[in-house]
Amino acid sequence: MNLSDAIAASSAPQLAPAWNARLDLEYVRRAERTVLARREHFGPLRVQRDLYPEGEATCHTIIVHPPGGIAGGDALTLNARLGDGSAALLTTPGAGKWYRTVGPVARQSLNFELGAGAVLEWLPQEGIVFNGAVAETATTVRLQADALYLGWDVVCFGRAASGERFASGSFSTRTEIFCEGRRLWLEQGRMQGSDPLFDSPLGMAGHSVCGTLLAAGRLPDGEAGRELLAACRRVGVDKAALAGVTRLPGVLIARWLGDSAEDARAYFAEVWAKLRPALKKVPALAPRIWAT
Repeated sequence: MNLSDAIAASSAPQLAPAWNARLDLEYVRRAERTVLARREHFGPLRVQRDLYPEGEATCHTIIVHPPGGIAGGDALTLNARLGDGSAALLTTPGAGKWYRTVGPVARQSLNFELGAGAVLEWLPQEGIVFNGAVAETATTVRLQADALYLGWDVVCFGRAASGERFASGSFSTRTEIFCEGRRLWLEQGRMQGSDPLFDSPLGMAGHSVCGTLLAAGRLPDGEAGRELLAACRRVGVDKAALAGVTRLPGVLIARWLGDSAEDARAYFAEVWAKLRPALKKVPALAPRIWAT
C-alpha cells in the first residue's frame, strides 16, 4: 500500500461491528398462572424482568436492547411462543432507534406463535427512524383457534425535536397475521427519504409520525362487534392529528397520523383500553415502565 492509499483508508468511514441478536421466549399455562418457561438469548436482546402486576394469569415482560438502537448491519430477532391458554404482555422501556448507516441494512424480525386460547399483547414504545437509516422490519403472527393478538407499532420519521427530517435512507415494513393457517392480514410498505408520499394527502399528509394498532383473532360479531367498533371510534384525537378505526373479517385496525409519538401512544392506549375488557375480559392496566 502506497502513502496515498494509506491516507485514503484512514479517512474512510469505519463501520462498527454489527450485532446479530436473538431472543426466544416460550410461555406456558400452569394452573391459573402463565409462566415464562423458556428464555434463550444470543447477543444484546434480552428480558429485563417478568412481572405480574395484575395477578398470575398474564405475564408482563419487558424486552430490552442494551445498545439502545439498531445500526446498519444489525439483525434483531424476537421469537415468542405462547402455549394453549397462556397470556403475555410484552413491552419495551423506551423508544427504539434506527440509526443512520453508510450502506448496510438494519433488520428486525418479530415472530409470534399463539396456541389455542392464548393472548399476546405486543405494546412497544415508538421507533425513531433517523435520517439516513436503511431499515427493514417484518412481523409474523400465527394464531390457533380462539387466540387473540393485540399489537401496535408507532414510527417517527426523523427527529422533529432537533429539526431533523427523514431526507435520505429507506424504511420497509411487512406484517402478516394467520389464523389456523389462513391469512387474515397482510400489509407491506416502503418509504424513501424525501418521498413525495410524506407530503401527499394519500400518504403522510405532511406529518412525521404514524401508527397502527391491530386486534386479530377472537373478535365479537353481530351487535357486540358493532358496539366495540363504535366505542373505539369514539376515542378522540387532537385537531392536528388524524385517526380512524375499521373492521375486516377477523381483524380490527386503528390508524393514527400526526407529529407526536406521545400523542400516538396515548391514542392507542385509549383504544386498547376499550378493546381489552371486551376481548380479554379484564381491565386495561398500563405497564408501570411507561410511566418512568
